[in-house]
This record gives sequence, C-alpha cells and structure tokens, in this order.
Amino acid sequence: MRMRANCKRQVTIDDGCVPVTALVIGMMDNNCFIVADGREQGAPAMVVDPAGDADTIMTELILADMGTLEKQLPKLEKEAKRDKELMPKFEVAKRLLAWLNEGKRAASMEMTDEERAAAKGLFLLTMKPILYVANVDEDMLNEDLAPIDGVKPLPICAKIEAELSELDPEDAADYLESLGLEQPGLDVLAQAAYKLLGLQSFFTAGEMEVKAWTVRQGATAPQAAGVIHTDFERGFIKAEVIGYDDYIELGGEQGAKAAGKLRIEGKDYVMADGDVVHFRFNV
Repeated sequence: MRMRANCKRQVTIDDGCVPVTALVIGMMDNNCFIVADGREQGAPAMVVDPAGDADTIMTELILADMGTLEKQLPKLEKEAKRDKELMPKFEVAKRLLAWLNEGKRAASMEMTDEERAAAKGLFLLTMKPILYVANVDEDMLNEDLAPIDGVKPLPICAKIEAELSELDPEDAADYLESLGLEQPGLDVLAQAAYKLLGLQSFFTAGEMEVKAWTVRQGATAPQAAGVIHTDFERGFIKAEVIGYDDYIELGGEQGAKAAGKLRIEGKDYVMADGDVVHFRFNV
C-alpha cells in the first residue's frame, strides 16, 4: 500500500441516502489521523463496518511500517558499525520490526526515553497518535461508544454539521441549543485533535484584527512570542496577558484593564490556552 497525504476510502450508498465517507486517513502536522464513520440515517446497517475498516487500515499501516524498517535496517546496521552512538537506533529498529510482525502498533511497544527518541527518526506511521471519529445518528451523540484499538471514538453527526454550515451564527446557536449541544461537532473535533497533539492557542488582538497562534502545551511566554517572530523571543521583555474568558466577559482589553484582569508576566510564565497577549520586546 502506498501511503500519501489525505488519502481516503469512500463507500457510496445507493438507496437514496447521501454518499457517506466510511473511512478517511490523513496526515496533519506529521500525525496520522484515522476517521471511521458510521452510517447515515436510513442507510443499511451492513453497508459500513467502521471497526472492521479501522482494523484493516491498521493492518495496512503496520505492513507499511514493516516495509519501511526492512529497507532501513541494512543501512542502519552499517552506520551502527561505523558509529557506536547509532547502535540504539539500530537495536530499537530491530525490536520494532519484530513487534510489528506480531500485528501490534509501534507506539504500543514499551521503550525507554532513549529508544523512543531514536524511534522517532524512523518515521513510522504507527508511532503517531490516532483519533477515531464516529459519524452517528443524532440520537447517538451522547452514547458511550465502544473503544477501537483502545481509543474511544469521538461521536459527531455529519447531518447536523451539514445543516449548521448553512445557518447564520444566531440561527446555528439556537439550533445547537435545541439539540442540547454546547458547540458544533467540528469544534469538538478540533479541540480533541489539539489535545491529542499537545497543542493550544493564544491570541493577539489589535484594533484591525485578531489572530490565533498555535504553541505546544507548556510553552513559555518567550517561546510563544517566537511563534510570531524570532525577534519577539530574542528581545522579550514582558507579556501583557488577559485570560480568554475575562476578555470576552469584560468586552475586550479596556474592560479587562478597568477590572484589573490584565496581568504582567515575565519569561517564566507558562502560556494558558486562550490567553490574549501583547508582547513587549526590544532588539
């Protein structure tokens, strides 16, 4: 199987229902996502088997990783003989090949920190985090879905998402409220993906525009500033920070200042998800 970004398999139901994507595999920020869809309302139950499809695709990914390692091992062995520091990478590659041959994902193999760092350079698909998403009927959104390969699927109703996309924000909010939902499924999916990848966002807000920036969880204020421009990190002085909820509830920066919710943070400040920040720097 030849892997490429954004490949997909699609099952089309011919009984009058909208075609349904049964399984999607894609690559995002070097992380593999598998999305397994359930059936549309009215579709025959035997048409789509998400768990079975997921198992088939996982087998294909494992086989692809085995092929990758079989190609790399001869070169890794030669390099390890010349440079003993490369021996851990060769040894973990051999262990991983044996592990994969048992039908197990590379990520599930027990490894030391040193081995896991070495394995990262092997670029194996099954080392990447997995997120399963189940396309369910409206009445199944709150059901506790059975895990797939130890991963609990995220339920989303594609029919509801399609209807929301055609509504203006006010009508969409009313529709969500009528369904007992706090936010659209696509928002839930984005948040789950960010959490899985260890990411979070912060905002910069000016008179003309508001921009969202992505950083790793645990990033310090200077590191976040560096996402905007390296000069911001190099010449970092301080960060003026307002929590997201305070910014919204108090009507923006001026209201937050008046309420004493604007904080001055230094180099050791760890960014919180949703922080609204103005960086002070000098270069």
